[in-house]
Parts: sequence; structure tokens; C-alpha cells
Amino acid sequence: MVTSRSTAAARPEGASLRRRGPVLEKAILEATLDQLGSVGWNGLTMEGVAVGAQTGKAAVYRRWPSKEDLVADALQAGLPALDEAPDLGKVREDLYELCRRVRDVMYSKPGFALRAVLHECDAESAERFHDLIVTGVVEPSARLFSEVLQRGIARGEVRADANDDLVLDVIPAMLMYRSKVCASEWPDVEIADLIDRIMLPLLRV
Repeated sequence: MVTSRSTAAARPEGASLRRRGPVLEKAILEATLDQLGSVGWNGLTMEGVAVGAQTGKAAVYRRWPSKEDLVADALQAGLPALDEAPDLGKVREDLYELCRRVRDVMYSKPGFALRAVLHECDAESAERFHDLIVTGVVEPSARLFSEVLQRGIARGEVRADANDDLVLDVIPAMLMYRSKVCASEWPDVEIADLIDRIMLPLLRV
């Protein structure tokens, strides 16, 4: 006869057998983001995610056959949307507000998780996340920065040829470089400096 003690030992302490379907899946995805933020891509295991979600390892593997599949779904579900460009009437204010939003995404739980993936996984694994990164991060942010510049051009604040790929890369490149290499968390005052000392001179008519 199987005792209650042996049944409890078969799953992580505190696990609930009552969670099913979307509720359990959400808990697993949240635990995946937590693991990426605390132990990184290399340290993440399906077993660790199961413990964090207070479920059994089999429940994770039934839904996601590989670590890559699990992480891709966790990032896709968790990344905040960048779906609207600010329109405050001045290109300087629009860029400042948009940079603050992008900064906040970078330092959200999914943002930390995404950076762990980008900086730690090997080339083969990185290929698995390429489309997710492009469609979920690169293209939305580039589109919003482009909208801000296009409005600035229409108002006569920005030179007509400034809305190109190289210019659009400047802010994301600075944000990523300073956060990774220099450990900057981009306080508001540094974002203002980025706009005033680099972007506005680059964009002026």
C-alpha cells in the first residue's frame, strides 16, 4: 500500500495536485522566467523549473519536450508589448519617453530572462530564439522609434534622411552595450543625456 508520506515524496514539497491546464502552465512559465533570472540559461533545468512551479517534472515534459521549447514559450508569453509610440508633440520628449519604456522592458523579469538567453546560449540554441527576438523585440522597437522620427520629420524637427536603419540602431545598441558591458541600469538622467547629447545632434535639420 502506498502511504501518504511516499506520495508526498514523489513531488516537490508544497506541490498542489489540484492545479491543471492554463493555471499550471502559467505557473511553469513564470517559474521558467524566475530560473532564467536567478541561474541563467546554463543553470536552468527542467527539474528546477518543476520545483519552482511546485509540480512534477513529468508535467513540464508533457507540455515542453525540450528546454528550448519551454524557454521560447515563457519569453513569448512574458515579454511586455511595445505597441504604441508616445506622441507628446516634440521629438525630444517622444524619444525620452520611448527610451524609458524600452528600459523598463529590459529590466522586467522577462527582459532579464531574454538577456540571459542572448548572452549565454550557444549558436545552435540561439538560432531557436532568432525569430522570437526579431518579432518580439527588434521589429517592434524599431517601428516605434521610426514612428517618432517620422513625426519629427513632418514637424520639421528632424532632417528628412535621418529615419534609416543606422540611426534607428543607435539607441538600442547603446542601451544593450551599457547595460551588459558597463552594468548601467539606465536611470532617467542617463537616458536624458543619451537623447540630448547623442540623438538630437544626430537628428537635427
